[in-house]
Amino acid sequence: MSSQETPVWFITGCSTGFGRDLAQLVLRRGWRAVVTARDKSRLADFAEEHGDRALAVDLDVTDRSAVDASVKAAEARFGRIDVLVNNAGYGYQSSVEEGDEREIRDQFDANVFGLFAMTRAVLPIMRRQASGHILNLTSQAGFIGYPGSGYYAATKHAVEGFSDALLAEVKPLGLHVTCVAPGPFRTDWAGRSLRQTPNRIEAYAPTAGARLKGTSDISGKQAGDPVRAGEAMIRVTQMENPPRHLVLGKIAYEGVTAKLRERLAEIERFKDESLSADFPA
Repeated sequence: MSSQETPVWFITGCSTGFGRDLAQLVLRRGWRAVVTARDKSRLADFAEEHGDRALAVDLDVTDRSAVDASVKAAEARFGRIDVLVNNAGYGYQSSVEEGDEREIRDQFDANVFGLFAMTRAVLPIMRRQASGHILNLTSQAGFIGYPGSGYYAATKHAVEGFSDALLAEVKPLGLHVTCVAPGPFRTDWAGRSLRQTPNRIEAYAPTAGARLKGTSDISGKQAGDPVRAGEAMIRVTQMENPPRHLVLGKIAYEGVTAKLRERLAEIERFKDESLSADFPA
């Protein structure tokens, strides 16, 4: 983050959930923030409470012209962007076989291509500043493909790979990149921004079907506190050497670390097969 006393944050998807809570935390610190939603009328309370330090902007991240206009508005108001939080997106659940083509493509447009577009639009500003931090909201699904969430996991895996390359390119320029991978948090995600294609193939009822049913059952009972998550994100941006990955919540921490250990053990177990693929020395 910039060493300025009042850094500028640009946060996508602020109408509810993580984005709204994080924006409030930032603004209540006396900092400045560009808060966005598809309908900025849902953000009126930010300007009422925080005055000129909050800039509310209409933004659909799947609309490139809207992306560019929002970044220009941010630069015109504040002259810089110190932290970009790519938070906008939503969930989609279905077995892989039953996935709906339109739903799959729409989710990639929002979760992946919209995030790519936002990042490209903000990078010239951060590059000129020689400072900045990009927080990409992924998920524990960026590491683990759960039954019923194959397409959602694919969007989050895509962002993880993109972020690896991005960090390699921008770290020498003084910029940071962190993927924030939450587990289940007590937001209205399941009720508001989760789409499902019903499970009708009986063979998938014990796997994908069970997960689709179980998602609604835990809504409002999740262990994760979105305000505490926002505070963790803020702390990361204040670190001299911030992490590439920030996994949030006990469930995500235990799931991700177990998956990585399992993956490494499997790769090591088949080391001889891996090395046999090269030309002989």
